[in-house]
Amino acid sequence: MSGSNFVDYVKICCRSGKGGSGSMHFHRDRFTAKGGPDGGDGGRGGHVILRGNSNLWTLLHLKYRKHVIAADGGSGSSALKHGKNGKDEIIDVPLGTVARDAETGEILFEITKDGEEKILTKGGRGGLGNDHFKSSTSQAPRYAQPGEEGLTVWHVLELKILADVGLVGFPNAGKSTLLSVISAAKPEIADYAFTTLVPNLGIVKYYDYKTFIVADIPGIIEGAAEGKGLGIRFLRHIERNSILLFMIPADCNDIKAEYKILYNELKKYNPELLDKKRILAISKCDMLDAELMKEVKKTVPKNIPSVFISSHTQLGLQELKDMLWDAINS
Repeated sequence: MSGSNFVDYVKICCRSGKGGSGSMHFHRDRFTAKGGPDGGDGGRGGHVILRGNSNLWTLLHLKYRKHVIAADGGSGSSALKHGKNGKDEIIDVPLGTVARDAETGEILFEITKDGEEKILTKGGRGGLGNDHFKSSTSQAPRYAQPGEEGLTVWHVLELKILADVGLVGFPNAGKSTLLSVISAAKPEIADYAFTTLVPNLGIVKYYDYKTFIVADIPGIIEGAAEGKGLGIRFLRHIERNSILLFMIPADCNDIKAEYKILYNELKKYNPELLDKKRILAISKCDMLDAELMKEVKKTVPKNIPSVFISSHTQLGLQELKDMLWDAINS
């Protein structure tokens, strides 16, 4: 996914259909001059519906579609005929899409399964025909309900990527390089900060045709939870990952300090993220000889499972896959 094609936030105006009017009609035929009321009900207005689609990975198709309009319901007619329901407007979205009310920010629902459908904006009810209003004291009601108006509401759709493993680290920690080596993903890689500007997904092959999905999240910096750097724009993608793989390069000044900063940024953004399983990978270990490796190991935090890796020499990559697979399936 190139940067121009990845869209994880859209704001759309949804207008549901108006309900059809009920019919005010009396039965008439060649044998009946003054029959009773037989007006049918109006049809329901069309809903605006979100539907999960596992083949989509972005909200790009909605970027320039600012208005979504469902059809109105048909009016009722004689002989108790029900009006036609308005056609629903169905919007396909990637799994992990969260729908919010644009005005209040309230979360309405999340789409997490392929084919799952949820009503985003409800269509208006059809009006009742005059048949519903007959009684012993009013045998010829000359009244039928109008259809209920549809709703016009602005909604925000946010995508939180669904992946088994989310890579967490500072810019240039080697996340993109690791993803390119253990999967078929081809993220942009360079030696400057914020090379990754959009999340990248890779499918990692394990033994016996088993696979798991890894998401490379754009780098975090200190203050990200307050909006610095790329800010919280991509922190939300971490919420949907099962495992958090912290990556810190072997040549950093203080591994414990960097881990603490990353830990604190996640805690400030959403403390529940810390309930997820965590693994620490010390990257770029091809720069270390045996003696330096021994020294660096002494500086690694003890309260988290860790592994030393090199994407260039393949050092520790199988051990890392084993750890991730065990964590995902435990």
